[in-house]
Amino acid sequence: MEELQKKHRQEQKDLQARITQKKKSATKKTRKGVNDESTELERQLKEKQDLEISKITGHIGDNNSDIVIEPPAEVVHENGVETDMQNLSVTSVQPKDERTKKPNRQKARLARRAAEQESMATQAAKEVEDSPDLRQQESDAMRAQYTRRGLKEHDIRSDGHCLYAAVADQLSILRLPLRPQNPSDDMPPVTDSSIIPYKTTRVVAASYIRNHSQDFEPFLEQPLEDYLVKIQHTGEWGGHLELLALAKAYNVDINILESNGHVEKIDSGSENEPKPALWLAYYHKKYGLGEHYNSLRPVG
Repeated sequence: MEELQKKHRQEQKDLQARITQKKKSATKKTRKGVNDESTELERQLKEKQDLEISKITGHIGDNNSDIVIEPPAEVVHENGVETDMQNLSVTSVQPKDERTKKPNRQKARLARRAAEQESMATQAAKEVEDSPDLRQQESDAMRAQYTRRGLKEHDIRSDGHCLYAAVADQLSILRLPLRPQNPSDDMPPVTDSSIIPYKTTRVVAASYIRNHSQDFEPFLEQPLEDYLVKIQHTGEWGGHLELLALAKAYNVDINILESNGHVEKIDSGSENEPKPALWLAYYHKKYGLGEHYNSLRPVG
């Protein structure tokens, strides 16, 4: 019996090899016929082996052998490529999610830039918080200078007219007329008392510079007439050149006091009798618009 089982196993192995070879050689058109033929060959072999076993055991169809014919791996021929279906590992390929988009580089850059700006703003705020209050320091230093010199401050509106308004206030304290004693020919008369004082001092400064252009024009960075229009008809800030023109036009000395105690003296240039002196306070940091002039009056 053992020899017969061994013989049957060899027959089954040989048949499996034959069927595998047939399926490898099959095409799409012949595949069904090959499968049917393979099934028939397996059936015939099984009947033959059952008959042989029954002759020994005396029971037909009672094949108790542990021989199992393993079906050959299905081989598919397609486009000349052999595929072993039994050993083929099928991996489920998920379709791409059409909604998945590539990262937006521009948005990423903007986000990084916003984060950097926020960080810089935070750092700047911390530096301001930790830094000394420069405005308060300048204000305190100015008050100390006023006390030393017996002066008190008269606030002038913080705008582009502050220099001209401060000079006009000083002239009123010294009882000097807004119209100079020797006005130039092109200066219009000041007859209306309702005219804002700083407008008059603007006209005086522009008139003096026009009539003494040789002294001022080398220091200008624009045509003379354009510069004079800004002085006389706009809110353009005034500076050293305008103070010099006003000092000469009114024949006064102008003292400009700073928080560190420095006094810049602008002389009228006249060597005649003693001249009145105007006092202005010059701030660098206290006012939001930047540089600013206030008028300084005597105490009492």
